[in-house]
Amino acid sequence: MELDKAATTPQARVIGVKSWTAYAGVAALAALLFFVVLRLAFRYDDLVAAAVLAGSSLIVAYRFLAVRSVQLYYDDVGVWVVSGVLPWQRGVRGVKWRDMDDANYAGGFLAWVTRSYTVRIGHRFTRESEIVLHHMANGRRAVETINAIHQQMIRSGAID
Repeated sequence: MELDKAATTPQARVIGVKSWTAYAGVAALAALLFFVVLRLAFRYDDLVAAAVLAGSSLIVAYRFLAVRSVQLYYDDVGVWVVSGVLPWQRGVRGVKWRDMDDANYAGGFLAWVTRSYTVRIGHRFTRESEIVLHHMANGRRAVETINAIHQQMIRSGAID
């Protein structure tokens, strides 16, 4: 629960979540598991089918919650991503304003039509610390917000 609290503190602003296109993979997996694998399991045995149904339900629910758990937010320290469903998987990673290079998004016709973009927040010293998120709803607006705040901080002398 601490991560949820971190993303909702007064100084933190959520600016991005996963788009509906991120759920398309979950829907395809659900269709495969429930309409193909489950059907094959029923041909074999009812007990096996019950196990497949239970396992498939858990897998699909977990994948749905994993996609839903991703939040991009910023605060006075930097830009952060919160994600994870299970307690040992939850985590926060990010880029501090002072270490940020720039934020950009990958466009294209499909991204424009679906309003689902790949967002990249660069780290000026290392590529390993940058944030790359696929299928972000209104990622274009999130990038514009991040760059505007970053420029404002540079102009005001808050960061070098």
